[in-house]
Amino acid sequence: MNLNSVPYPVFDGHNDTLLNLHMKERGRGRSFFAESEIGHIDLPRAQRGGLIGGFFAVFVPNRKEERTIDPDSYPGDDINKGATSYDIPMPPKITHDHATRETMAMMRLLYELEKKSEGKFAVVKTADELGQNRQNRVTSAILHFEGADVIDPDLDTLYAFYAAGLRSLGLVWSRHNAFGHGVPFSFPKGPDTGPGLTEAGRRLIKACNNLGILVDLSHLNEKGFWDVEKISDAPLVATHSSAYALCPTPRNLTDRQLEAIKGSNGVAGVNYHIGFLREDGRLDPETSLAEIVRHVVYMAEKMGIDHVALGSDFDGATMPADLKDAAGLPKLMAALKTAGFNDEELAKIGYGNWERVVRETWK
Repeated sequence: MNLNSVPYPVFDGHNDTLLNLHMKERGRGRSFFAESEIGHIDLPRAQRGGLIGGFFAVFVPNRKEERTIDPDSYPGDDINKGATSYDIPMPPKITHDHATRETMAMMRLLYELEKKSEGKFAVVKTADELGQNRQNRVTSAILHFEGADVIDPDLDTLYAFYAAGLRSLGLVWSRHNAFGHGVPFSFPKGPDTGPGLTEAGRRLIKACNNLGILVDLSHLNEKGFWDVEKISDAPLVATHSSAYALCPTPRNLTDRQLEAIKGSNGVAGVNYHIGFLREDGRLDPETSLAEIVRHVVYMAEKMGIDHVALGSDFDGATMPADLKDAAGLPKLMAALKTAGFNDEELAKIGYGNWERVVRETWK
């Protein structure tokens, strides 16, 4: 397939590109505006691969001395790639001061990218802007927080961050905070790993509903998931989680959770990380993008075509070798077409389902 021909645009549910650019030891000083072999997304590779936008995550790693996971390896190059089981200790909570400093730095970076792009890259705050940018070939960015560690329990900062462009919020990463409990990086293991939302977490869900902030359930444990399902009046969304039935990691969604997402008219974005795709959980770099297709097919069968999308985890995970990076997305869409999805269905998987759930959630 000619990679310069992109018949199927893709809007992506999750990337860690801001962290990759922010951490010099990780991004090695690369530019978002020059094509690179480092990382997975830059503007030239996005345009070549038909990546029209995505949820650009602000993720705050633990300080180096606190880390149990290298944030560049996810879940870790130190794991034997032939291993079929692992259980990484949960990293500790981070301080609010640390979360604030790192969050503000990455938000500044995002808006600097918008300014320097000369109209080619834009942070979107309304659903209409997504469709307009797609038509005008402007790459869209949704400001997303991967973990609510920077939000104070009284929620004062939530309103300030909303005014600054926050439109999507994951309650937790894989560590606990004031609002809930994340799942560990373990395999094989189920998602029922701890208590549900705290009282502050329940208030946070209601506040997000009132403001029109999308609540992301990826990384949240099972009891927390069901608490959100009971409280929220918005579609349930997991931006970057795959099918537990095909890969039994707590980061993936059980059939019952998939059914709940469908029942709420929500969306789940398939994660491309090889350790969340393979049945054996192995971190084999030669894993094929056929594993992504396998999860898309399964989730479409379980939920219906209106509820499955793509949530790559670009710049934060290990990609299948034959996908490599954002420039490889036409190969993935071609593989989905070969698997039997027609053009209308590919448009829903590629971008339509994200645009729809954003429109139903944002106010």
